[in-house]
Amino acid sequence: MKKIILFAANGFIGESIIEYVTQRHLDYQIVAVSRSPILNLSPSIKHVIWDGRTKGEWVNELEGADLIINLAGKSVNCRYTKKNKAEIFASRLDSTRIIGEAIQDCKFKPACWINSASATIYVHSLENPNTEKDGIIGKGFSVNVCRAWEKQFFAFNDLPTRQILLRSTIVLGKNGGVYPVLKRLARAGLGGKMGNGNQFISWVHISDFCKAIFFLFENNQSFGIYNLGAPNPVRNKDFQIELRKSLGISCFIDQPIWMLKLGALILGTETELILKSRYVLPKNLTEEQFTFDFQTIEPCLVNLNS
Repeated sequence: MKKIILFAANGFIGESIIEYVTQRHLDYQIVAVSRSPILNLSPSIKHVIWDGRTKGEWVNELEGADLIINLAGKSVNCRYTKKNKAEIFASRLDSTRIIGEAIQDCKFKPACWINSASATIYVHSLENPNTEKDGIIGKGFSVNVCRAWEKQFFAFNDLPTRQILLRSTIVLGKNGGVYPVLKRLARAGLGGKMGNGNQFISWVHISDFCKAIFFLFENNQSFGIYNLGAPNPVRNKDFQIELRKSLGISCFIDQPIWMLKLGALILGTETELILKSRYVLPKNLTEEQFTFDFQTIEPCLVNLNS
């Protein structure tokens, strides 16, 4: 069996990767690494605790591993206070740095290291799509985080370990992330367009996210930066139409910017997560013949509501 070391295994995406492997009976042995205990973890999966900053017993698991997946990082679904900004930076850079240093110490280096990143690194764009080759890097706090995060990851590019960076878009799943929130808002009558509704949502179904990880791992020619999002981004107003349709909702109100700002303040988050236009295409994945099971938003939402 191939050995996977999964960091931040107790988050929405980490749990989804474990479920993806176990439900499909894939031939992988998973070591789940997290800051806190994981409830209801299968006895076949080894669990190791770490603090995301320093070396500990977990480093022994990396020796000769086939795949490292690092998903660690404080959620950006918060107010951008000075304290939260510092934690967002530190949680990404520290975890990536300490994993890289642990790989350097291995006698038998892991074969492949896949690290999270974010498609929010690209500029707000309403017309021109951002690809890995032609994308324009944006400005601001979130972009600065992404730049530093990627720089830290590629600081270890002298290793024999194959490195893959995932600039992921919004991940849609039933049991975590942003989708349950959007669903509740729509059912509460707030299913209209957000702002002017022209901003793009680049998205990916959670099963395609997991599928892409193992596709890239199994393809020994895959390395470098990959945008991880479905090939058909959708404008916010159209996303909301399809969301209401999939939920059978006919009554709704639009949400102007003032309402979004008030709601973000109440919920303890930022409007950037809603209003920034993320127009991102997965050019590298499609050129390598990866096939998304959910290529358009309509079947994706139908699946999530089934």
